[in-house]
Amino acid sequence: MSELLLAAVSLDVTPPPGHRLDGYSARTGLATGTADPLRATMIWLSTEDSSGVLWMSLDAIAVGSELVSELSTAAGIAAGIPPENVVVCASHTHSGPAGWTGQIHPVIPADREPSLCQPLIAAVESAELRRQPVRASWRSVEVVGVGTNRHRKNGPHDNTAGVLTLHSLDGTLAAVLLDFACHPTTYGPDNLLYSADWPGAARTAIGPDVVVGFMQGAAGDVSPRFTRQGRGAAEVERLGSLLAARVTEALNEPGLELPPVAPAIRRTTVSLKVRDLPSAPEAEQIVAAATAGVHGGLDDPAVRIAQTRLDGARGQALMAGASLPPTLDLPISVVTLGSVAWVHLPVELFAIFGAYLQADSPHPITRVIGYTDGYFGYVVDPDAATHGTYEALITYFDQPTTQSLLTAATNLLAD
Repeated sequence: MSELLLAAVSLDVTPPPGHRLDGYSARTGLATGTADPLRATMIWLSTEDSSGVLWMSLDAIAVGSELVSELSTAAGIAAGIPPENVVVCASHTHSGPAGWTGQIHPVIPADREPSLCQPLIAAVESAELRRQPVRASWRSVEVVGVGTNRHRKNGPHDNTAGVLTLHSLDGTLAAVLLDFACHPTTYGPDNLLYSADWPGAARTAIGPDVVVGFMQGAAGDVSPRFTRQGRGAAEVERLGSLLAARVTEALNEPGLELPPVAPAIRRTTVSLKVRDLPSAPEAEQIVAAATAGVHGGLDDPAVRIAQTRLDGARGQALMAGASLPPTLDLPISVVTLGSVAWVHLPVELFAIFGAYLQADSPHPITRVIGYTDGYFGYVVDPDAATHGTYEALITYFDQPTTQSLLTAATNLLAD
């Protein structure tokens, strides 16, 4: 019988101050320090006969194609496996450096900074990945109070956390691969400190001796907008502790034992047409209409929604004036381990589409992970498209093209 092997490490990759933070078009100023460390976490599952899969999660707004290539190569060198066996996921914190990936969308212009990328790549490549035998088990748990649909409280939202636990043969918890869907936007545009936001607080609270890899779910329209009680470090701690407490409770209950085999990975690439954008004059008219709708302070969720719609209108105007390619090539992957499948997409998927993929999957347990192996913006549902939400205004894809993406993901799950 094969033996499942784990190598896991969490690296502090926090850059020095003085660099631009990513995530908010309204943010001005450079990073002045660190609220909590940014981490690159690697969880590698394999056997003696198979390279398996290495999940790498990075505290970043996104991982662009160039950064993915560099990180997957570096992680492959550290583990001695092909880069094709590495998936690179971003936590989507809005308090990480812009210079790792550079511009992810015309909404927030940014440049890649080699002086930031080189230490990150070097740290990953030189990581010590020592394998040990482990037993794998699966749990999922409902988490209330961290996030909701950010357009309406009762809107679609997967409030379950997926928890892959990896115990040493002596029963010690060695690592957790955790996924949950909610924007890490506790800190707002005024923040100038590096932070992993609530995912970092959750990792710490789960246990200082446990390597916790965090993967962001179908969080395109999910955030703490209606749940947060502030925007500082105390609120980051409170939300992260809520998630960690539910995960810890789940760990005290028996889980679904998974077979001692290496995870398998399947990949495909889907070419998607970029949607037709309004003309420049039409885009400016939409900006003017959105401007008229903003009144009051941003602490009011309704005002925040109006402000983000204005941000989206301005972003669409930038897209209309840019030279966008006619098509974009999106990498998709599916990782399977026993009854569990993770489908990885390089987009901010709306929650209802995550539910669709789970319902159409032939696997007993399917987790939908976004922000992986690239970044191609929001994938919005018909309701958002009809109402012209922030995300719908800056998406690259119309609804027929969105269905093509979902079909490709569903087919890969069924392959």
